[in-house]
Amino acid sequence: MVAMTMSYLVVSPSTTTTPNTRALSSSFRKLTLTSPPSPLLHTHTLPSRIPKPSKFAAQSKGNDSADAPDRLISAMVYFYPFFDGVQYGKYILTQFTPFQALIQPLVPAIRVFKSFPFNGFLVFLTLYFVVVRNQNFSRYVRFNTMQAIVLDVLLIFPDLLERTFNPRDGVGLDVLMSLDSTVFLFLLVSLIYGSSACLLGNLPRLPIVAEAADRQVVDWSLIVLEEVGSGMNVAAILIIHYSVIR
Repeated sequence: MVAMTMSYLVVSPSTTTTPNTRALSSSFRKLTLTSPPSPLLHTHTLPSRIPKPSKFAAQSKGNDSADAPDRLISAMVYFYPFFDGVQYGKYILTQFTPFQALIQPLVPAIRVFKSFPFNGFLVFLTLYFVVVRNQNFSRYVRFNTMQAIVLDVLLIFPDLLERTFNPRDGVGLDVLMSLDSTVFLFLLVSLIYGSSACLLGNLPRLPIVAEAADRQVVDWSLIVLEEVGSGMNVAAILIIHYSVIR
């Protein structure tokens, strides 16, 4: 009897469960299965594909598309390619006096611009790296500035042709005069149209150069390697333009 009693006391505590114990165990299992996972163990899934930034395509929104300072800055930048290429008007200015009267008020500024050979290059560096690549300026200002820069880049081609052939008389001279006069008129029209449109708050889109300006004016917080390369190409072209040709 004593042995049976001792066996009961040894075995019963480890093998016998009370109703309260079973309820507590069931509640613990239910809590474990239904509780949300710990934030420390939560894993985030990275997107399989990062979307590429879209390029900026400037669009006009009417007279309220830019404030007054932006309009003024944008209008002034179109004087840069005109001052840099005013020498192409040497034939047309001597033949037509109305063009002389039109250009006369700009002569002092043109003389200052032409007083030092690298003034144009310094203006380019300022416009390109301080304005176009500066997110503090609005896209309206950066787009117009880039149009003026690209227009100045295009002056490389007539300059190369003039320095390569440089005819003295005959048909070659007539062709050269026509080419120079066409370049000058295009610069003059671009100046008048670009500056007037900017002062009115509209967005001028010059033929040939507008698409190139669109590719350069991007959101640099989402910059891609392709845009860095294209920007450096423009800089390299301008360096050659001013250090070798001029």
